[in-house]
Formats: sequence, structure tokens, C-alpha cells
Amino acid sequence: MATFDRRAFLRTSGLAGLALGLAACGDTGTTTGTSSSGGGGGFGSVKLQLSWKKNVEFAGEYFADTNGYFKAAGFSQVELLSGGGSGTSVESGLATGRCWAGLSAPTITAPAVLQGAPLKIVGATFQKNPFAIISLSKNPIEKAADLVGKKIGVQDSNELVWNAVLKANGIDAAQVTRVPFQSDPSMLTSGQLDGYVGFVTSGPVNLRMKGHDPAYLLLADAGLPLVAETFTVTQETIDNERDKLKAFLTAEIKGWKDAVANPAKAAELAATVYGKDQNLDVKEQTEEAKMQNELVVTDDAKANGLFTMTPELIEQNISSLSKAGLTIKAEQLFDLSILNEIYQADPSLKLS
Repeated sequence: MATFDRRAFLRTSGLAGLALGLAACGDTGTTTGTSSSGGGGGFGSVKLQLSWKKNVEFAGEYFADTNGYFKAAGFSQVELLSGGGSGTSVESGLATGRCWAGLSAPTITAPAVLQGAPLKIVGATFQKNPFAIISLSKNPIEKAADLVGKKIGVQDSNELVWNAVLKANGIDAAQVTRVPFQSDPSMLTSGQLDGYVGFVTSGPVNLRMKGHDPAYLLLADAGLPLVAETFTVTQETIDNERDKLKAFLTAEIKGWKDAVANPAKAAELAATVYGKDQNLDVKEQTEEAKMQNELVVTDDAKANGLFTMTPELIEQNISSLSKAGLTIKAEQLFDLSILNEIYQADPSLKLS
């Protein structure tokens, strides 16, 4: 690996942030907040940088805190730092020491690693990336080939993943009319668009709540399988704080098991506690929690445990990254050995 130039990386980290912008979430608010486990612990206090503002997307973290799993694991406090704003990428936070761990995505972490940042992905909450082409059932986009001749809304921050899905399906960009888009679903319902790139966890839910009948095509099912909400840490943490990282991930596993089992409670924690200043709707957040469970709990996750990635899934991600113009080796980006050790030591942590 090339020598890591911290200053050069920070100057260009904005490019990495554009790699897979999370603007499609459509949330507002700037809270950073603190998630306190209270009490004492051998591992002290750490900061976890979220990939976006505090909504139900981070339900597992809320449960791990609320139910005392972080405290039981030995942490006196786990502070949850809101993401989504300018200069708040996990990768830059790890580079500056603003956070100890973070939730990101391969298309953001890979460019940082290729620039020399000593980072690794050690687990993936979402086994499937929530990015999708969202349309209406009266004019559905059900497969990649249906994009040809359509008007699709794409935010600038999602350009990389948009170009990658076109390449993955052999579609010339000239065959699709790309329309500037700022997450306004009325452009779809009014007929200005045939579809738009957005999050499957929020877009269809919002449309249904407004009386529309949505359809969607996950990019993961359209030739671009990628994980998301990936646990990202420095190589130094893996090398020198392995037990601490194991304790943290164990608490996260327990929190996400609770979140998966109780979407309604997950929504309540998001709307009334952790994201209470964002005017979140509990009903909407409950439906989003149910949708995201389908991305978190796959057959492989059931068999091997939450956050794990099979060798096949890792290679699929590497292939998808190459379509996005990011040529990187699996061992440069992923290290699933910590999770493997956790589940070997305690198989009961797997979903029952």
C-alpha cells in the first residue's frame, strides 16, 4: 500500500464523499447528539460516526445503547455522531481521529483506501445496498433493460453508482434521459420522471403513505450487488485493539438482533429519542424499519450471522466496484476475520 498522506487525503476526501452520497435518504436535521451507555467500562468511551442523520436506519445502534449492550461489553460511553453534512465522512473522521469507528459504504471507503488510507471494512449491516430505481406500478421499471428510453432522476451525488449500473447492464448513457433531481418524489408522481435513484427503505414507503402504488428495482438485483452501512475502522484498531473491536461488534450484533425483531420499537427509539429533533413520523419509520430488515436479514446472514459476508458476496462487491471504476483487491478493503472469531466463540449470537 502506498504511504498514506493524511493532508492530501483530507483535501480530496470530498470526492470520496460523492462516491455514494446518501442524499437519497431525504431526511433533514443536523443533530449530532450523544448516545451514552453510562457507568464504567474497561474500554472507556468511543465515538461512532454514522453515515447519515439519526433515523431508523441506525436502529441497531439505538438498541445496543438503550438495552445496555455497549455498557455490558465494557464501554463507558458510545457517542453516535450524525453524518450527512459537509466534511462529515467516516473516512475523514477516522483520518483525523474524530471517530473510532464508522458506518460507510464500499464505494466511499474504496477510494480512500486507494488513496492510501489504512482503513478496512470489518462487517456489513445491509447485505444489500438500499439504492434502487423507484417507479410507479402503472409504469414499472422491473429490470435494467426497462431503463432504455426512460427519464430517470439522478442526484449528482449518485452519479458514480448510476454510471456503474448502466455499465453493469451494457446500457449506453445516451439511451436513457438523465434528469437533474433533488429527491422530490412529486417529479415522479406528476409524470416528469419515469423513475429515480433513491433508497428503497424510504422512497416506496413515502409514496405509499401519499396514496401512490410504487414499484422498485434494487440495484443489487440489477447487476450491481453492494453492501452498505459497513463498519469501517483503521488497520491500527484491528492490529492493536482487537478485543475492543470484538466487544463493540458483539454489542452491535445484539442491538441489531433486537432491531430486526421489533420494527415498531426501532421506530419509536428513532423518532422519540435519538432523532427526536428531526420530526420523524413513527408510522413511516416503522415501515422503513420493516423494509430495511429485508436488506439486513438474508439467507446468508441467517446462516452465518449478522454483518458477515460470504467470500462470494465479497467478490461480487469487488466486481461492482470495478464497474464503478474502482479497481481494488478484496484483501485491501475487507477483513471479516473479527466477525468470524466472534461467531465461532459464541454461535448463539446468530439469528435463531
